[in-house]
Amino acid sequence: MKKIQTLLFYTFFLFSCSGSNEKKANSGMEKTEGIINTEEPGVVKISIEGNDMMRYNLDKIEVNAGQKVELTLIHTGKMSAQSMGHNWVLLSLGTDKAAFAMAAMSAKEQDYIPQTMKESVLTSTKIIGGGESTTINFDAPSPGYYEFICSFPGHYGLMNGSFVVLP
Repeated sequence: MKKIQTLLFYTFFLFSCSGSNEKKANSGMEKTEGIINTEEPGVVKISIEGNDMMRYNLDKIEVNAGQKVELTLIHTGKMSAQSMGHNWVLLSLGTDKAAFAMAAMSAKEQDYIPQTMKESVLTSTKIIGGGESTTINFDAPSPGYYEFICSFPGHYGLMNGSFVVLP
């Protein structure tokens, strides 16, 4: 009985310690709101990073309606696009992101943008791998609360955020 109690104590202790270490490891990639760089008049430049831990560094981006947006996605990891690819997809208002992500799983040839739900995408980047980056330009849509995701299979649950368009 004493051995079982000791074993349970050490098991609990190990799980407690690993949980606190995990929090420390994740704190290096805390999510923040988008920092807007307006060096070029009328153009907002946004840089968002994705890593091998399936995380974006931003979970909220705010722009003004009709504003020209230059968004650069940077994959800071080392894994290839085939095993840990990332993209940035801005979904239209009211899109069910879970349903979109499920459909995207079978759209590898289209950079995980399902043709059956193409009308749900306002804009998107291509899939990139570790060390790569890609830039897209678009006009901000009408005011509202939009969502962005990575549509690579299994990523949308962790790699998502809000794209808030102000009037």
